[in-house]
Amino acid sequence: MKIIVDAFGGDNAPLEIIKGCAMAVEKFDDVEIILTGDEEKIKEVAENEQISLERIEIVHAPDVIEMSDHPTELMKSKKNSSMAVGLRLLADGGGDAMISAGSTGAMLTGATLIVKRIKGVKRPALAPVMPNADGKFMLIDCGANADCRPEMLVQFAHMGSVYMKNVLGVENPRVGLANIGTEETKGDELRKETYALLKDEPNLNFIGNFETREIADGGVDVLVADGFTGNIILKTYEGVASMLSGKFKSVFKKNIFNKLGAAVMLKDLNDIKKSMDHNEYGGAPFLGVKKPVFKAHGSSKAITVCNAVKLVREFVSSDVIGKIAEDISGSAETEGEKKED
Repeated sequence: MKIIVDAFGGDNAPLEIIKGCAMAVEKFDDVEIILTGDEEKIKEVAENEQISLERIEIVHAPDVIEMSDHPTELMKSKKNSSMAVGLRLLADGGGDAMISAGSTGAMLTGATLIVKRIKGVKRPALAPVMPNADGKFMLIDCGANADCRPEMLVQFAHMGSVYMKNVLGVENPRVGLANIGTEETKGDELRKETYALLKDEPNLNFIGNFETREIADGGVDVLVADGFTGNIILKTYEGVASMLSGKFKSVFKKNIFNKLGAAVMLKDLNDIKKSMDHNEYGGAPFLGVKKPVFKAHGSSKAITVCNAVKLVREFVSSDVIGKIAEDISGSAETEGEKKED
């Protein structure tokens, strides 16, 4: 399996990206990495840090698309950037999937215009898997589409369900709609219209509206939202997790007795910390794209990149894209039958 990785995407590029790729090929025998970026700089960093480039190919890309660049520059002045070159390579069959920790907007633009959407998909959605009391749930969309129509949210529900079933093994994923109340009449017109469509979907396990304060307690496997709402949920979740981690640290360092207590509970505390760490989740797929495109966190470290490769392996092996295409096609046929009736 060949996985393309943008060597110059993210705050810690290229060092942490290169280190993560080296970790991945050492860990996974069936993986080869294609790094896109300035070849001379990649080799220089690898040599200086004594990082092996075995089973890592480099495809030269002299430019970098910065976070300050407009996303459409990927198709214009930055078409020779590490991200653009990687996406074209993926579209042309030069790899099985792509990962980048670079600009989300640029990545979405490239995924949509270079790699293209699955037939019938209205908009690709960014869909991270996040921790809750049950284990994990998917938030879809979390920033790719600020303005959505009800039928887009229905497609997000289908795509998220396919992913949770085939990658994470959730037999009958529970789908909830992020809203300000659980009643069917709650929310704005987008939420009300989406609710009406979701409850009539025969192939979804729709459980109704889901209040954001309930997310951490579990009870949902796929939480559907427009990108604006989803991004607020995501960043609030990350912020609260970071704040709580800091609070725990200050309490356990307060005195000798607390330090002793922390030592006794060290393993359990580390397990909790690990479950809340975005580095453990690797990245999030743009669901609805013809080939696997994954966005890693902008502050990705080597372990994040390695975990992203692991996630991509599972995604490709599960043929999620083929199953989403089949599901979307089936939903379109059902919708057509409803209109005929």
